[in-house]
Amino acid sequence: MTSEKPIDLPAPGLGDEYFMREAISLARAAECLGEVPVGAVVVLDGRIVGRGFNSPIGEHDPTAHAEIAALRDAARNLGNYRLPGCELYVTLEPCAMCAGAIMHARISRVIYGARDPKTGVHGSVVDLFGVERLNHHASVAGGILADECSAMLSAFFAGRRRKAQ
Repeated sequence: MTSEKPIDLPAPGLGDEYFMREAISLARAAECLGEVPVGAVVVLDGRIVGRGFNSPIGEHDPTAHAEIAALRDAARNLGNYRLPGCELYVTLEPCAMCAGAIMHARISRVIYGARDPKTGVHGSVVDLFGVERLNHHASVAGGILADECSAMLSAFFAGRRRKAQ
């Protein structure tokens, strides 16, 4: 999913929970399309400049993760493949592929909701963000609206299991 132009922040003083709720809204859009419900937004100076949600099934593209879509959208909107000063809000701890893209884009801060014990790379499986030898580092904060993000994913996969039976 992409936006045509950056969206102004509706009111001053809105923080991590506000932007995570925007990412959750995008995750719900992915779920409506039968995708794993993960959403992401890129924020610069209090404005959303990129949006994305999971779409690897519909796009037949293993790289179509929410983070990648949001980074691509932000890069198009800002006219630069580097996104210094930008923050990325995502409902699920990033995987290795997304962490690499985040670092290459020079995202300054990553904020995620639920931990991912199978593929998460902010300590759940490994900590790629903590590898000192890499040339770019983003600060990372997890657990923002974690219960809501986790419940959405759990419900999605429980529904899939029920359908499979």
